[in-house]
Amino acid sequence: MGRDGALQSCLVALAVVVIVVGVWTFSFQKMMATYFLGLLGIAGILLPDWEFFDRDFSQWFTPLPARRGAASNLDPDAIRVAAIAIIYGFGLYKWWMFVIS
Repeated sequence: MGRDGALQSCLVALAVVVIVVGVWTFSFQKMMATYFLGLLGIAGILLPDWEFFDRDFSQWFTPLPARRGAASNLDPDAIRVAAIAIIYGFGLYKWWMFVIS
């Protein structure tokens, strides 16, 4: 996995956020919600290889073919970043409302 350093940094940052939430709210439930939502967020951003998972399930156990499809006019990274920003922005808002309640 080429993203080990980023994964470790994100997990350490998540631990700091969980501790801050626990000290600020004195709520174990809010700490656990922060922890699990943080893990889902980290997994959703750093771990998936979308090209790999965008195949039939039976093909997940075989390597990807070396050839690539035709390039489109839309930049897939820009679309992915926009979708992630919208989804995680809303999730972060809902988490914040939960923590301050």
